[in-house]
Amino acid sequence: MNDQSNATVSATLANWIAGLTLDDIDPRARSATEDTVLDTVGLSVAALDTDYGRAARTAFATPGNCTVWGLPEGRESAAAALINGTCGHGEDYDNTFEGCPMHAGVVIVPALFAAGEALSLPARDVARGLVVGTEICNRLGLVAGKATHKAGFHPTAIMGTMGAAAGVAAAMRQTPEQIRDTLGVAASMAAGIIEYLADGSWTKRMHAGWAAQSGLRAAQMGAAGFRGPQTVFEGVHGLYAAFAPSITPDFAPLLDDLGTRWEAANVAFKPYACGTMTQPFIDCAVRLKARGITPDQIVRMTCNVGEGTVHRLWEPLDLKQAPPTAYAAKFSSPYTIAAGLIHGGAGLAEFTEAAVQDPEARALAAKVSYVIDPDDEYPLNYTGHIRAELTDGTVVEERQPQLRGGVKEPLSRDELRDKAAANLSFAGRRGEAAAELSSFAASIFDSDARFDASPLARLGA
Repeated sequence: MNDQSNATVSATLANWIAGLTLDDIDPRARSATEDTVLDTVGLSVAALDTDYGRAARTAFATPGNCTVWGLPEGRESAAAALINGTCGHGEDYDNTFEGCPMHAGVVIVPALFAAGEALSLPARDVARGLVVGTEICNRLGLVAGKATHKAGFHPTAIMGTMGAAAGVAAAMRQTPEQIRDTLGVAASMAAGIIEYLADGSWTKRMHAGWAAQSGLRAAQMGAAGFRGPQTVFEGVHGLYAAFAPSITPDFAPLLDDLGTRWEAANVAFKPYACGTMTQPFIDCAVRLKARGITPDQIVRMTCNVGEGTVHRLWEPLDLKQAPPTAYAAKFSSPYTIAAGLIHGGAGLAEFTEAAVQDPEARALAAKVSYVIDPDDEYPLNYTGHIRAELTDGTVVEERQPQLRGGVKEPLSRDELRDKAAANLSFAGRRGEAAAELSSFAASIFDSDARFDASPLARLGA
């Protein structure tokens, strides 16, 4: 049994996780993790009083000693993780990952913060777990590529559960055997279908929170000796066979260069409050506006897109041109492009029900269509290209060669603080609290004390 398990994917990961120290972590991964805490917590607090935020808080009301960010009253650990993750992901404005469009931050941060408080873990161990969870989550996504979405599942829900479990296991200082069991158990807790695309309903929002609490629970079970399958990744009924059946997984992106190649450093932060792959197109639309082009001048706009984005962001086209809800609009390339050209951006204010029903926005969205570009680099790179035909017969084009906020064009710490301040202010909170949050994020790596998120309970109040 031991010889066999030591040859598995989970055994390789477990041995690396158990041996990792804070000193082993690349400074770029640490900086990206601090940015992730800043971005994630700010978004979660901003969404507390939304309709879905209130519903999550009502559904999971069991009191406890874990902090729901922005709320004075605590919750038990799984409830805190679920609420924080659901609110953090709710506006689809949270960080993502190029190579597999998923959102590690809103899973890993809620899971590790809840674990830290519930289990009285040292802050430094929580920090190490944050990096480990993000690293594993992102590497799992590289193996899957487009295949998880193709199978009808949400990568954040699936890979996020595994990453959260790995991160909590690291923070708990589990043995390699316990980590193997934790990962084996976690895969049976992973869930999340993408049928929300049909009507803009709320289930995508809860996927991050559900994955966070699932990863936490799996780690607690693994630590207690509950056995999980050792071939959880490569087995005939394993994670990829279940959630990415169209591929034969190549585990090199997951296992190669552990500790030297840091995918936790490669997270991307969104400048706009909507789906990842539409962001470069919004940049193009904003530049069209800056050139003085107005909606009434446009006859049609045609976008060159990657084939893998069509079923989520472009089809059925008539529905995407007239999204039924503000949440559905976040996954409508025609609407987000219209918002960018009309407003010069696409923040939280552009995704209210009133904004999405605005006649000018809907009229312009109806003029936006697409063609598939067989040379598009998605999912390895997210690009944008708009060709606009105007009423005077001229044609203008704009291109965005990569995701702004991604590894090729990153946002600065100051820009992320400004983003957090704007989000807090939009929700009626003190924008100045973003600076406090940034300091808290940086302090986790340097603290010798037990982890304590209670300073976030009244953030921005």
